[in-house]
Amino acid sequence: MKRFLFGLAALLLAGMAGSASAQTMSYAEAGALIAKSCGPSIEKFCAKDNLGTGEVRNCLMAHQDQVPQQCFDDYAAARASISKRIAAQSDAWNVCNANIRQACAGVQPGDANILNCLIDASKVIRPACKSILVDAGWWQ
Repeated sequence: MKRFLFGLAALLLAGMAGSASAQTMSYAEAGALIAKSCGPSIEKFCAKDNLGTGEVRNCLMAHQDQVPQQCFDDYAAARASISKRIAAQSDAWNVCNANIRQACAGVQPGDANILNCLIDASKVIRPACKSILVDAGWWQ
């Protein structure tokens, strides 16, 4: 099962195009969603295909008329959410830089010290910084 989830995560990453949705999910959540929606079709049609190379995605598309639409809908939603999460993780430093300089001056970077400082200073952190940290999956 663990190999299956890692393979689904690789499948997800292989097909990412960079769109966004309203919330982000972790790789585990995305893999679980795809496994739930697409797992039976993968086992039925694509059991011999390699999960990490895009073969499974291509196989599912080849059997599109026999695969539940929910599989494709959940795959698209998971892909969009992971793309948004990756973009947020990439942009967090720039979005939060002013807050870091203001609230976390003197904090030694590393071991999530800056993130912990921002969370501790949550009352003075700009909403954009909070939002991007939530989208990045670093703040609940």
